[in-house]
Amino acid sequence: MEINAEFSERVLVHSDTLDWHGSPSAGVERRMLDRIGDEVARATSIVRFAPGHSFSAHTHGGGEEYLVLEGVFQDESGDYPAGTYVRNPPQTRHRPGSEGGCTIFVKLWQFDPDDRNQFHKDIRADLTQTGEGVECAELHRDAREIVRYFRLAPNASLSLDDPGGMELLVLGGTLSEGGDDLREGSWLRLPDGQPLQVQAGSGGAEFWIKTGHLRFVAAPDQ
Repeated sequence: MEINAEFSERVLVHSDTLDWHGSPSAGVERRMLDRIGDEVARATSIVRFAPGHSFSAHTHGGGEEYLVLEGVFQDESGDYPAGTYVRNPPQTRHRPGSEGGCTIFVKLWQFDPDDRNQFHKDIRADLTQTGEGVECAELHRDAREIVRYFRLAPNASLSLDDPGGMELLVLGGTLSEGGDDLREGSWLRLPDGQPLQVQAGSGGAEFWIKTGHLRFVAAPDQ
C-alpha cells in the first residue's frame, strides 16, 4: 500500500475530511496520512481508540512516536493525557489502549535503527519565546531530525528553512501557508529544499512539527 508516498512533493491533508478505516484490532480505527507498506509500514496516521479497546501486545521493530490529541492513552508504562509526546524506539514493546477512549497522531518505522532513547513529555511544559508572538518547545533532537511544538499569537508569522524536509500537524487555531488555510487536524508535508512560511489566524495557532527526517525515507524491513 502506498499513500502520499512521493516525498519530493508538497502534500496537504485536512484529516477531518478522511474516512476512518478499521485496523487489525476491533475498536481501533485509523486515518492514514502517508504510508509505505501494509500492516508493517512506514506510516503516519491518526488513530482513534474506542473506550475500553486496545491493541494486543507488540514490539515496534522500527520504533514508534505519537502525540496524544484527545483523551488519555495508556500502556504498561502509564497514562498519557492529551498534549503528551512519546517516543518508543526500535525494539520496545507494549500493549496500547484507552479505558476512556483517545485519539493519537502516530508515526511508525521512522527512527534511527540505533536510537534507544525512550521518553515522554508534555509538549507545552518548556515553552520559550523565540520571536515576536512565537513560542517554541523543542521535544527531540538528533542527527536526523528535530521535533518541536510551536504556539503563535494571533496574526504572528514564522519562517523555517531547515534542510531535509518537514511536516506539521495543526493542533489548534488556524494557519495560512502557500495560499492554503490550515485548521485543527490539517497535516502538511514539505519536501527537502522547500522552506516553511506560515501566519497564524486571528485566534492564533499551535502545531507540532518535525524537520530533517525526509532525507531518510525508506520502506520498513520485513
